[in-house]
Order: sequence, then structure tokens, then C-alpha cells
Amino acid sequence: MGTGGLIVTGATALLPGAETPPLTTPREAAREAAERELAKRAYHEDDPGLFERGLERLWDWIADLFDGASSLTPGGGFGLLAVALLVVLAVAALWWRLGTPRRTATGTGVLFDDGLRGAADHRTAADAHAAAGRWTEAVQERMRALVRSLEERTLLDPRPGRTADEAAAEASVSLPAHAGDLRAAARTFDDVTYGGRTADADTYARLRTLDLTLERTKPLLTGPTA
Repeated sequence: MGTGGLIVTGATALLPGAETPPLTTPREAAREAAERELAKRAYHEDDPGLFERGLERLWDWIADLFDGASSLTPGGGFGLLAVALLVVLAVAALWWRLGTPRRTATGTGVLFDDGLRGAADHRTAADAHAAAGRWTEAVQERMRALVRSLEERTLLDPRPGRTADEAAAEASVSLPAHAGDLRAAARTFDDVTYGGRTADADTYARLRTLDLTLERTKPLLTGPTA
């Protein structure tokens, strides 16, 4: 029914001159459009690089680890710092005691790695190293002098490739009173040559004394048994 030109069509009636309702975009489509927009390169030119992000995460992990450890350590952060300092001091003391690790000995090596030289030549070289404070080289040359001297006295058969341990074991047969000192000398040679240990003046003095003592020692002569 018309009333003054107004058309009524129930709940959907439109007043003359009313604006058209705005268009609405579905929520999912709007979200996708926003993600596409924010993914553009212009929005990320100042973002930190991969290395910077990794470094930031590393520092966050270290901070979390420190916080967790300090909460379990008596005295909190100060107590943890004291424990870390003690660990550093212990490592430094072990480093000083054992010397700089060069390589781990996986076995024993040969005594002589160069041409044939006499005992006197090795003793001269040992004394020269000792005078210069090169104790590791001095110990090596003195042990070679000791073994070469035993070979020259026919207490050992000259044999290429002999190790310090083998020389000590073989020499102990004719010099049984010095078997322990010979084994100790061989172990010292292996430690400084292949085990990364550092020799000192006392180590060289003991080996030098043993060398001179054996030179004056009468061997125990053994022969074939009946």
C-alpha cells in the first residue's frame, strides 16, 4: 500500500536517497591480503641478518643457562663466578704441569731417526742443548748417547728401529742393578718425544747421571746355559 509515494517492502525497505551499504571482505581473505602486503621486501630491509639472529639466540641461550646455574649455586651469580674461576685455575695448573699438548702418544717410536752417530756425538749435542736451556732436546740426545754407548760396548746389538723401551729391557739383562733406572729413562724419552711432555733441568741431570754411571758399571756377563 503506498503512502505519500513511500514504498514499503517489509524489513528490507529502503528510504529514498539512502546510501548503499559498504562492501565487506571475508576475514580469511583480509588476513591473506595483509600477509602478502607485509611480506614485501620494503618492510624487511632493516631486519637483522641470519648471522645476527643466530648470535642473538646464542646470547639468549647463554644468559638463560647462566641464570639457571646461578639459581642452583650457593651465592647466586657471585658463587657461580667463583666456581668458574676455580675451574680456570685448575685447567691452568694442569696445563703448566703437563706442558702444551702436542699429540697423544699412541705407541712408542724409534730412538734414532737420523744417520749413524757415536755416543760421543750424542753427548756433545745433549750438552749443547742443555747449555741453551733446550731440555727436551737435551734429554732426547742423552738417551740416544746412553743406548749408543751400550751398543759400542757390545752390551746391545746395533739394531735399526729399536725403541727406548726395547733398549731398556734388553740392557737390563746385563745391567740388572739398573733395570728400574733404565725403564724410567725410556719412559721419560717417550714422554717428551711422543707424549707432549716438557723436560726440565732435573730430568736431564738424572739421565746424564745414569749415562755416566752405566759407562763405569761392569756388566753381568751371561752365556748359554747347558
